Amino acid sequence: MSARESGLKDTGIQISEATVSDFFALLKPRVMALAVFTAFVGLMVAPGAMNPVIAVIAIGAIAVGAGAAGALNMWYDADIDALMSRTSKRPVPSGRVTPGEALGFGMVLSVLSIMTLGVLVGWLAASLLAFTIFFYVVIYTMWLKRSTPQNIVIGGAAGALPPVIGWAAATGAVGVESLVLFLIIFLWTPPHFWALALFKIGDYAAAGIPMMPNVAGQASTRKQIFVYSLILAPIGVLPWAVGFASGLYGIVSAALGAGFIWHAWKLLVDKRLAEGWEMKRAKALFAYSILYLFAIFAVLLADTVAMRVVMSAGN
Repeated sequence: MSARESGLKDTGIQISEATVSDFFALLKPRVMALAVFTAFVGLMVAPGAMNPVIAVIAIGAIAVGAGAAGALNMWYDADIDALMSRTSKRPVPSGRVTPGEALGFGMVLSVLSIMTLGVLVGWLAASLLAFTIFFYVVIYTMWLKRSTPQNIVIGGAAGALPPVIGWAAATGAVGVESLVLFLIIFLWTPPHFWALALFKIGDYAAAGIPMMPNVAGQASTRKQIFVYSLILAPIGVLPWAVGFASGLYGIVSAALGAGFIWHAWKLLVDKRLAEGWEMKRAKALFAYSILYLFAIFAVLLADTVAMRVVMSAGN
């Protein structure tokens, strides 16, 4: 050890060895990408024209806010992340980033994203972003996740808010349409995460997290997934029924919903799960649920752009 390193150790000063990629991983980039995409769709579907520069700033601030929530989640959950194979290599439990660094990083990004959105875009959108971060970190991560099998049901509200924030950024209000988008994500969240929990049941048991399969059992969880799929499928068609999407969107979303129900049904009736077989049906539903949500919002975005082009050509 060099004299400089020895001196730093003696004084209690440590130099972070974390890399840029480690801090980027703290942002939960996959989760952040989904939040950004749904917020962008909410912004684009909203009526009226938005200055492109302001729109980019809004989406950037929402992205930073989503990443900040992820960093704070990893800071608080480092103890249980270390016990699960899916999360043990995250920056904090692996030791690449210290808890203090993760906490400071998340707090700075939270303030930066909220203030940027408020000052440059609008305070309603900023308030919704602040509430989303608070709900995800305090209500879900610190309370619900470790205390109730309904954690992901109630906590899903945080992941469902980005399109509402995008809509508010574009209009300065919260429209019925944005609440429909919220409802789609809110109802999608339980079957999506319960499918994951089915084939990661050992991880959650080791960490002491009361996910639905660990508390109510696999059979009950499969039934609840199927019930949620029956509710989600028609809700996914609501953008057409409410009137802010075309009939083509209605057809595609109905087909996607039918696919969701089919996967949930196969999971429900597959007797091999009870015999200890690898949970291929749960993994298939989990994969399809990701495709479903992305496709629903992608089709809605394409539908909105196409309708505006047609209307513009008609004028």
